[in-house]
Amino acid sequence: MKSTGVIGGGSWATAIVKILSNNIDGFTWWMRDDNQREHVVGHNHNPKYLQSVVINNNIVTATTDLKLTIEESDILIIATPSAFIDETLTQFSKEDFEGKYIVSAVKGIIPQTNEIPADYFHNKFDVPFENIGIISGPCHAEEVALEKLSYLTIASPNKLLADQVANNLSCRYIKCSVSDDLIGTEISAVLKNVYALAGGICHGLGYGDNFQAVLMSNAIQEISRFVDVVHPIHRDVKSSAYLGDLLVTGYSLYSRNRTFGNMIGKGYSVRAAQLEMNMVAEGYYATKCIMEINEKHQVELPITKAVYHILYDKISPSVEMKILSDNLT
Repeated sequence: MKSTGVIGGGSWATAIVKILSNNIDGFTWWMRDDNQREHVVGHNHNPKYLQSVVINNNIVTATTDLKLTIEESDILIIATPSAFIDETLTQFSKEDFEGKYIVSAVKGIIPQTNEIPADYFHNKFDVPFENIGIISGPCHAEEVALEKLSYLTIASPNKLLADQVANNLSCRYIKCSVSDDLIGTEISAVLKNVYALAGGICHGLGYGDNFQAVLMSNAIQEISRFVDVVHPIHRDVKSSAYLGDLLVTGYSLYSRNRTFGNMIGKGYSVRAAQLEMNMVAEGYYATKCIMEINEKHQVELPITKAVYHILYDKISPSVEMKILSDNLT
């Protein structure tokens, strides 16, 4: 049995720790904040995120020693927000990741390099794609904490890796499926956050469910167009890893991206919304990165473009969404 380490201290990391505790006898959990770690060790729960989750310290070894976590783990589950991954790993070299399996639970793009996590770990640390996987939804950490039935997709070109991770994450309230579409699943997971922002903005502006349905219908078409150009293999974007993940992120009240967008639609500035939430909305960074990546591919992405204009060009949300609404079908 390969040893496992979880990297990250937020909601998704806490949810993954909870799930893994059902199936693994022992593993390491790295978090940046030592006060947070001490609270986990002393009080058996994360003081910042999903406080109701009980941490079994007989199974989970909480640490702030990232070097030790990487050295002692064969499989590393990365659950750090994409904006901070490069900074977190800046001290490490290719040799540190030699022979490691990287499983990303990140739903964003590395903004410093405009790469999805799979490309980032492959290009920066020489991790073969065969050693990389992704954990995708549709799944919110908050519902995992409540043990509500949830579904995960584990995507990797390495079926043995995907199967092992799926087995380690399957339990009474988690059902897992596997896929070989690593790149497409990661890109879809990035884009759905952008469309959740769009949905939140429209909700904040007062648009109703009828419009939201049209918006999400057009969003899955954008996902299909983009992933088919960037990584042209056969896939069914109507399956849970694509459409399901888009819908739960676009509609759920647990969605931080939808919440962030809702605040923008109600008139908050980007900075004010970030301060109010005190959580990372991956879609904010993803919007800019996708637009820059698309300069090469020139795929038609009207929803992404509208969100970019609102967040980065400071165009009025009401004006931009009126323009968008006139062009959706």
